[in-house]
Amino acid sequence: MRIANPIYDVVFKYLLDDEKVARLLLSALLGKEVLALQFRPTEVQHEAPRPDGSQLLVLRMDFAATVQLEDGGSKLVLIEIQKARTARDVQRFRRYLGTNYASPENTYLDPEGRPQSLPIVTIYFLGEGLERVDVPVLRINRHYLDVATGDEVRVTDPFVEALTHDAIVVQINRLKNHRRTELERLLEVFDQGLASRSDPHLLDILEENFPERHREVLRRLMRAGAEEELRGKMDVEDDVLAAFQDHAREASDFRQALLEKDQIIGEKDQIIEEKDLLIADLTRRLGKA
Repeated sequence: MRIANPIYDVVFKYLLDDEKVARLLLSALLGKEVLALQFRPTEVQHEAPRPDGSQLLVLRMDFAATVQLEDGGSKLVLIEIQKARTARDVQRFRRYLGTNYASPENTYLDPEGRPQSLPIVTIYFLGEGLERVDVPVLRINRHYLDVATGDEVRVTDPFVEALTHDAIVVQINRLKNHRRTELERLLEVFDQGLASRSDPHLLDILEENFPERHREVLRRLMRAGAEEELRGKMDVEDDVLAAFQDHAREASDFRQALLEKDQIIGEKDQIIEEKDLLIADLTRRLGKA
């Protein structure tokens, strides 16, 4: 079957707008059953240059969800999806994290009615994976350790939970041929190796190989692929990415041109200096003659 490619922001948002599908995906990623959730998409608008010099309005969406887990706890889950990673991404992620740590919205009332900060879990979907970690899904879990003995302390504390966080990194470019677990089989819908040759907006998936209890994810993405409005927005995302790539390429070409110009100027200065030394040497010789 053919499904819409969820690496596109507009498709990813459409996927998570269905609460049942979102709970399936988050439960699989967190390794805990998500009983309820409340999504709070954050939208940032900025302008991107087009190749013709005009500006294209870009809508950047991140996702924040408060999830209620089967153990009775609640967590704030922050989700990012990136087609590419750049040197600026880490600082942007840090700013985004800082905003959510500081937000008074990310609190809950304890049994005594006192406001407490929600623990945070970050989930990153990266189009280009980490350089040194060759696994499709990386889960970073904190452990409380007694420094004196090295033993694990098996209780948690709201102070620690509010100031540190776990993380999950999905490396989209390393999903290919990894179907060892139910989670990896579910994440097949992000495998760009399955993109249709005729239309990269779509992926070709074999439904019979997909976990049965997660097939609502497939059906949601199949419906997304049939919506003309979503297809048009994917075209816009392609235009945005192309504009950024052209801009980066032009900036790189400009820097290279400056380097070459500096090199030419340096070579010219060296030639002039050598010529001046030669003239000075000839002048001394003529003076002695």
